[in-house]
Amino acid sequence: MMSTPPRQQPYLHLVTGGARSGKSRYAQQLARDWSETPVYVATAKVWDDEFAQRVSRHQDDRGPEWTVFEELRQVSQLPISERVVVIDCVTLWLTNFFSDTKSDVNESLRLFRAEIDALLLLPGQFIIVTNELGMGLHAETAIGRAFTDLQGWANQYVASRADAVTLMVSGLPMTVKAPLR
Repeated sequence: MMSTPPRQQPYLHLVTGGARSGKSRYAQQLARDWSETPVYVATAKVWDDEFAQRVSRHQDDRGPEWTVFEELRQVSQLPISERVVVIDCVTLWLTNFFSDTKSDVNESLRLFRAEIDALLLLPGQFIIVTNELGMGLHAETAIGRAFTDLQGWANQYVASRADAVTLMVSGLPMTVKAPLR
């Protein structure tokens, strides 16, 4: 794990990878290494029983030291200044914008970028979890391909703004972008 990030504010660390690569576990451990009282922001909308079970597993991974917020869109409006915050995850966050805009990729990306920009005006250390959708099978539908494009562009934007980027591969963290010292 990385030592506590520089106190220059804000600080952004992007954790990316495929499904079940260990992204959330790594992000949560990083947050616990940096703070005794981290914050977890869940961006998911629970839409069925199977997904509710996934959410429950994530909840079980966190102890009472965590402050938890559930926010589907306006993460930057939460009381998270000067805290160590895990935002999990970009894919579900984007899904909310994509649904709101009736699958408008450009508008969804604009709304998401505005949230990232607003977040980076806040003092704090932010660990954002995302998925690498374009590394697997290609989506069968036009809307699926559009969302994959949206996810890729959103990831590129966050990575360009991030101080550090970690790619998770089979549970192992691989440094993609190291913070400047």
